[in-house]
Amino acid sequence: MTKIESYVQGTPSYVELTTPDQESAKRFYGGLFGWELADIPMGEAGYYVTVSVGGDAVAGISGPMPGMDGHEAYWGVYLAVDDVDAATARVAGAGGSVEAGPFDVMDLGRMSVVKDPTGAFVSLWQAGASIGTERANEPGTPIWNEVITPDVPAATRFYSEVLGVTWEDQPMGEGPAYTCLVVDGRQVGGAMRPQMDGVPAHWNVYFNVASVDDTIARATELGGTVVAPAFDVPGVGRMAVLADPQGAAFNLMQAPS
Repeated sequence: MTKIESYVQGTPSYVELTTPDQESAKRFYGGLFGWELADIPMGEAGYYVTVSVGGDAVAGISGPMPGMDGHEAYWGVYLAVDDVDAATARVAGAGGSVEAGPFDVMDLGRMSVVKDPTGAFVSLWQAGASIGTERANEPGTPIWNEVITPDVPAATRFYSEVLGVTWEDQPMGEGPAYTCLVVDGRQVGGAMRPQMDGVPAHWNVYFNVASVDDTIARATELGGTVVAPAFDVPGVGRMAVLADPQGAAFNLMQAPS
């Protein structure tokens, strides 16, 4: 079990599904991962769904943001920052744009939404009462995040300038090296080019599972679809890409035996 009490700046710290049908999402992901789900009333904004495993926060499920009616469902990633106002102020100078904020989320924290120079959206989170994900790297919880971008050098340079992180190449056998996000001496995320044409820049979400193949079978029973069938990455594990019934893509990762 991996419990988390704080995050160093630049580390992925939370994942959140934005979907036009929260009830369908609850049925799908609750049945797939065994998540504990609770509705939090948000007044005129509807409600927010907190996702827990063993009583520890792991993710969230939100309804569409204002002005996003009709937008397909998607998973988003939050990166931890010490001072969201200071980090957000560096975005434009690094070639990105500020899409929202900074603003307070009750007493939970302070955030902004930014877009890197290659078009990938990401949220910046300054912890208040909530650090974000409290349990990770075990079945049913987040285990990895990566930015998918057509221009890895431009994207990695942006995050280095805004967040002070570094990047390093990880050899991948006979294939091209994988670019790893390094925070405080640890590899905590990655960056890579899209594997298919026409894929826009975005941040990927990976969930750990005990068995990728069993999870795929369960996902299809629940109405999900397989985007990329299960495949093995030597030294990393077994993976697959799925989409939920509303079209939000996410990744599975099973540790190597």
